[in-house]
Parts: sequence; C-alpha cells; structure tokens
Amino acid sequence: MQTVPLAQVLAFVLGPVVLSFLIWVLHHFHVDGERFRTSQYHQNEATTENDHIPERTSYSYPGRTAVVTLAILFTSLAASAQSNSADDPPKAANAVDLEKKVEDLQNELDQLKKQLLELHKAHTRTSPITQETTTSATLEQPKPAIDTVPKSSLSLPLGATVNVILDGYYEYNTNHPAGRVNSLRAYDVLSNAFSLNQAGVIFELPTAPEEGRRFGGRVDLQFGQATATLQGNPANENRPDIYRNVFQAYGRYVAPLGKGLTVDFGKWASSLGYEANYTKDQLNYTRSFYFYFLPFYHMGLRANYQLNDKVAFNYWLTNGTQQTEPFNSFKDEMFGLNLTPTKAINWTVNYYLGQEHPDVATSSNCGTAPLQPGLCFTPIADPQNGKTHIFDTYASWQVTPKFLLGGEADYVIQRQWANAAPGKSSAPSHTDGGAVYASYQLTPSSSLAARTEYLSDRGGLFSGTTQALKEVTTTYTHHFGDGFQAMLEYRRDWSNQAFFPRGTAGAHVNHQDTATLGLVWWYGGKKGAW
Repeated sequence: MQTVPLAQVLAFVLGPVVLSFLIWVLHHFHVDGERFRTSQYHQNEATTENDHIPERTSYSYPGRTAVVTLAILFTSLAASAQSNSADDPPKAANAVDLEKKVEDLQNELDQLKKQLLELHKAHTRTSPITQETTTSATLEQPKPAIDTVPKSSLSLPLGATVNVILDGYYEYNTNHPAGRVNSLRAYDVLSNAFSLNQAGVIFELPTAPEEGRRFGGRVDLQFGQATATLQGNPANENRPDIYRNVFQAYGRYVAPLGKGLTVDFGKWASSLGYEANYTKDQLNYTRSFYFYFLPFYHMGLRANYQLNDKVAFNYWLTNGTQQTEPFNSFKDEMFGLNLTPTKAINWTVNYYLGQEHPDVATSSNCGTAPLQPGLCFTPIADPQNGKTHIFDTYASWQVTPKFLLGGEADYVIQRQWANAAPGKSSAPSHTDGGAVYASYQLTPSSSLAARTEYLSDRGGLFSGTTQALKEVTTTYTHHFGDGFQAMLEYRRDWSNQAFFPRGTAGAHVNHQDTATLGLVWWYGGKKGAW
C-alpha cells in the first residue's frame, strides 16, 4: 500500500475550505468598502452641496486580486497533485473523484472571477445617489435645463413657500391708438409705454396626506395693470375695492376617501380655458381672446376627486362668474372631467352653468342703519333670469420632450330671459371658436411658440360688437437663468369689421399689429406652474 503525498491531502481536503473562506473575505471587502463610502458621502454632503461621491479607495481592488491569486494557487496545487498521481495504479481508482473535485474547484473559481468582474464594474459606475432622475413628459411648456428651484428659496416649515413675481413689458402698436390703449388685450393694455403688468406675492402651504397633514391653503396678492383686468369689475362686484388685490385666497382639506377627495373653500383662479395668470408658465406673453372672455375667478366651494391615475372629476359651487360677493341668489355650478390617457396627453372637459344677471342695484337710501360701505341695495323688480352655459375643452400633447401641441374649443351661450314673453327676449347670444398652440424647445434656454385663434362673437358677448375675430402670435422666449426670462413677441389681430382704433382722429381699421418685449422675474420655493 502506497502512502499518499501530504501536498495532495492538503490540496484536496483544505482547498475547498480555504477557497470558501477567501470568497467570504472578498464579500466582506465589498460590504465594508460600501459602508465606508456611504458614510464618507454623507459626511461630505453635510459640508458642501456640490461634491460628488468620493472615489472608491484603492485598498479593495488589490485585496480582491490577492484573493484570486491565492485561489488560483490552491487550484494549481490540486491539479498538480492529481497529475503526479495519475500513473500510480493504486490511485487510478480515485481518478474520477479527483477529476470531479478539480472541476468543482474550477467552477468555484469561475464564480469568484465573475463576482470580481461585477465589483470592478461597480467601481467605475456612478453611484445611484448622484444619478439624475428622469421625468416623464409634462403637459406644460418644455422647461430649460437651468430652470430649477434654488435651494436658498423662501421655504418655511411644513413645506410652505413664499413666492414673488414681477412682470413688465414694453409694447409698440402700429395703429398708434388714442391714449396708447390696445383693444381687446387682457394684460398688455398699453402701447408705447414701459408698463408694469403685475407684481405678485404667493404664500402656499401644500397638503401632505402621506405625512398626516390633510389641510393647506394659498393666498395670492396681486398689484399692477393685470389687477384692474382680473379683479373688481363694477359690472360683477358690488364692492370691488375691498377684494381688488386678493387674486386667490382659499383653504384646502383632503378627505380620506379613495385616493383623496380635495375640497377648497374661498376664492380661486378659474381653470376654464387653456391659459392662466402667471406669464412665466405661459407659451406666449400676451393672452388670447378666450382668456380675456372666459371667467377669471370664482368664490365658493370646489372639489376634485382622483379616481385613478387617468381619470379625475371636478365640481364647483360658486357665487357666480367673477363675483366674490354675489349680486343674485343663484349659485353657479361647474362639472369637469380630466383625462390623462398617457403621460404625454392631458384632456379637460368642462361644463359651466350660471346666471349672470343681478337682482339688486346699489343705493344710497338705507337710512341710518349701521352698514358697511357698499351694502345698501334696492331690489330690482322682475329681474332677468336667463342662464349662461359655457362648454369648454382643451388638451395638451407632449409630442416629444421638445415639441408641445395644444388646443382649445369653447361654446358660450347666454340669454337675458329664461322664457320669452312680451317685452322679454330669450334670444341667445353666442360666442364660439377655438385656439391652437405649438411650442418647440430650440436650446436648453430658449424656445419658440405660436398661437392662432378664431372667435365668433355673435351678439357681442365679448367685444360688444357682432364680428369674427382672429389673431396669430409668435413668441421667442429666452431664459437667462432660474428666475428670469425675456419674451419677444409679434401679434396681429384682425376682424371682419372696422373695429380697431387708429390714430387720434377717431378712425377705425380691421386690424391691429403689436410688437412686445416682456420681462419676467420670479423667486420662491414653489415647484411647477404657479
């Protein structure tokens, strides 16, 4: 009986054990290195906001190399022992077993090499903590890469923010109208003048149901020319002055029903129509005819229920169209549906029912009763009771990350009397038409947008004259940095009637051309559209 060499015994008996131990050491080299790098990252993050994760230290990779070298050594020893004993007849019976053990060791070595290769790749890969989060296509105007919220913004506890905006312009009107007044313009009301469109301050406390905070609120204070357009029209408001600078003021509660039933109480900007108030979030500087025609704000209750990620319902119960204090007892209603079939498409459908005829008139003959100024009224005998119906729909399609398409269609009908009678006409006045929008992101800091619209004003609900209005607008926007943008715009309005004033002699023509430079500054912690 022949003695088995000691090297062979050590190779076959201790080889797998040592190899397993080396794999365990390799694993802990990786885990401890990751813990070390993570702790280093958080320490560095506390001192500077722009540092990247430190490079992986050099001790781990040579350590892994040494482990692999030792593993190969033991494998070679086993193979050598098998080779030396291949010619020994007493050991020939064990050749199959030795071959199997060597094969097992080789498989373990291959696995070890694979693990080392994966760890080496991880060494050169960027940590997930520093990778940018990509967002899906939004339904707003494509934003430049530099448009981010500054970390030093006016943020308060519980995620509350204070935000400010300044919006001004200079405009030139080729008609040179008397008093430099532009016709049918909501915000850019003056020409050949440096003008302050609006200065605003916005305070917002967002809700956070996932954190247990179901209440919130918002207040928007507004000053400048736009204030006179949006707020306090004596035709709608009995006491316009006391609410003139309060653009929005509402409280919010999210009821724990399904995905959350959001209920607001107060005064809020109307979401009828494609366009909104704050210029920084718009494709064009000037506003469309439909923005000027449709309601600006409402006072009352509104609710939103998100059925799922694709369907949401809206309901409003309000004092009326642009009525902070009502001038009749009728309560207007709005029923809305919002659809998001894909992340790139958003479609809104609204129906609004109102009664925009007062049942009282202001008076100064209320005796000596202690009343607030403006609360002296005289009832109107047999007031008009005709209804206003607004059918409004608009949609956005983010065709590509750089290219956006949008569209709006509206049909508005209003009657003086609900039912015809002698001296009471129920003949309707109609305003209908639509607008098309397009925007393309030229560079990360600039974009080009266009709008065209058609408004048929039968009965003069909008302009006071029965006419067909059209306009086309082209706007170039450049972002100089987060919080400052300039908008250069050309717009042409025209009609089938000689409606637009020209010169100071009282002449009227069927068109109006303007060139505008708009400048907008903003600052605050509120993300997204304001």
